[in-house]
Amino acid sequence: MFSTEQSCWFVRKVICWRAVASIAWAVLLLPPITAVFVILSRFSFLHPIRTISECLSLLTSASAIFSFILLCGVILMVGFLNLEYYTVIPTIACSKIALLGQLLHPRQFVSSVVHCIMGIIVAWCCAITIGGRYETLGYPCIQSDGSPQTCLNEYQLILLLAGAFVGFSHSLLGVIHNMNYVSFHTVQQYKYLRFKGSLPLVVKCSAIQALYSMRNYIVVYFFLGYIPRAWICKTLNLHLTSSAHPLDSIAGLLDLFLVYHLWISATFLLFTWYITLLLFRIFVTEVYSFPVQSSFTEDAHQCLPKVLTDKQPVILKFLALQDLALLSQHSPSRRCEVFSLSQPGGHPHNWNAISGECLSLLADLTQRLVAYHDTVATNGRAKSLSTGSERKTSSETSVTSGTEDLMSPRPTLLMKTPASVFARSIIGGPQSPLTAPFTPDLDSPFASPALRRLTAPVEQCSPWHGTVQSPHIMRRAPKLWSTSTDSQVNGSFPPSPASVPSPKQEASKPSLLAQFLQNRKEQVKNFLAKRVLIMYLFNKLPEASSQALFADSQAHIWALEGLSYLVQASFSEDQFGVVQTALPSILSCMLVLQEAVDRHFKLPHASSKPVRSTSSIGDSTYKTLRFALRATLKTAIYRITTTFGDHLNAVQMSAEHRKRLQQFLEYKE
Repeated sequence: MFSTEQSCWFVRKVICWRAVASIAWAVLLLPPITAVFVILSRFSFLHPIRTISECLSLLTSASAIFSFILLCGVILMVGFLNLEYYTVIPTIACSKIALLGQLLHPRQFVSSVVHCIMGIIVAWCCAITIGGRYETLGYPCIQSDGSPQTCLNEYQLILLLAGAFVGFSHSLLGVIHNMNYVSFHTVQQYKYLRFKGSLPLVVKCSAIQALYSMRNYIVVYFFLGYIPRAWICKTLNLHLTSSAHPLDSIAGLLDLFLVYHLWISATFLLFTWYITLLLFRIFVTEVYSFPVQSSFTEDAHQCLPKVLTDKQPVILKFLALQDLALLSQHSPSRRCEVFSLSQPGGHPHNWNAISGECLSLLADLTQRLVAYHDTVATNGRAKSLSTGSERKTSSETSVTSGTEDLMSPRPTLLMKTPASVFARSIIGGPQSPLTAPFTPDLDSPFASPALRRLTAPVEQCSPWHGTVQSPHIMRRAPKLWSTSTDSQVNGSFPPSPASVPSPKQEASKPSLLAQFLQNRKEQVKNFLAKRVLIMYLFNKLPEASSQALFADSQAHIWALEGLSYLVQASFSEDQFGVVQTALPSILSCMLVLQEAVDRHFKLPHASSKPVRSTSSIGDSTYKTLRFALRATLKTAIYRITTTFGDHLNAVQMSAEHRKRLQQFLEYKE
């Protein structure tokens, strides 16, 4: 195990300071953004010079300075929420009920309340900035009998409620569109160029989202606006004047200046929040260069081989893999450190750690793809579990032998299937974070009998105990109780299964009460399965499972690029031949993964590209990661084959892998 100091050094020394830098830049950009908002909200075409002078005097007033301090506090809170909720692996809901569970999560409820409060604060600052009829919540008025009283200013109330509504909508849309997802750009750019290129998109998304939010808010306020108005009047002891039109009517909401001020205020609110989010994404995904090896023992946990192999924060591992991909392409001096031998001893520890972790990542993805394919693409055929199979390790021998048995069926041997994801979810073993999207819920009303048989425990005397046999091979093999050729020639037949007593089955026969409860349970499940609303909530979304399966594929893309570029560079730079010892394992792992990816893209909805939304600030690159992985994998194999050429014929591998590799050598793949 690693110490707390070693596990948090990167978050404490790098991530937190990057978040602070992004917040500082957002605060520095707040004065010009506020100045533009003041000009747009108070500008008059009839008196432009007077409007500009009024805006300049307003920006230097005490109320504007106080509003600016409040806005800085809101920016600080938004930056803290970005740091608290960000993730490099998106959370993808595979059904409507899963998405509903995310929206109703207590953590999300707290976030929504905080965003509502921040929206009210920003809306109040906008009301003070605009001035006029929006400046105060109450104003003095005279009753019918002539006595003075304080009446409610509904114009400021509707603006404050609009801020709360926009904040709440932003919080919900953040979950739906995965706005807390931080992606890494393929093309490396300076921070200024990235910000400059993304600024028009932020302006466009802010204006469009504000327009949609105001449309929904006006409809809600038209039907339910009397509720908060009556509550505010009762709480603050305010009165309603009969001379003004109520704003929850058609005549009140047809005020174009009111609609414009609502829209420009919502745009200002979303723009400041989106700018803070954009700066956070730019700063936190900046390239970080890890040392390959260190001369001091206390700094060993900060070196690239150690960071890759240890269980560190996910952002640290992603940045380390990104650094590995860039190192393998553009840094000959750092590549020499990877190929170097330890002194004393002469062992390639750096290469073994880096290649072992990359192969482990690729083998884990292969296992997930095979398990997903066995679950989805069997058309209801039940497949048994393997109770003796174990999780693959990152050693070279296990990757070589395991991946060959995993995906390469031989004519004379039965193909082995890795432990099913159902078994891991039942026995409580180590689970991959992405097995949940395609792991069926056995207690769900839609769990099929085939899946229940699939997850049933296997008896010791069962012919399925031990190695799991593929149904594709079993169809070519003779039936379990069929007569063999020798027995037919000799005239003797094996005993029928009916004639063999099975005392275990008789002893394990369920009682009448258990059968009654099971039948009732099946009836309830069948009844719920016929309800349209239940089916709508529990049905799988078309591409969600495939997207969730490849949600962390950016790490695999960098692992493929790093391995392939290092192998390519080793042809001329590896003086000690440390890469050639692992070349069979690397090629076998890539070929097995390529076969698994090809099988996955033959499934429904796996090969259809989703349409990217241009009206949302949410990053949707995770939806196309599977296509990027497939292209990177094929490019990586071609990179190795074009470098080594016919020398690969001397590499030891199975006949099927050699046949597949020959397709790449002949450029036929």
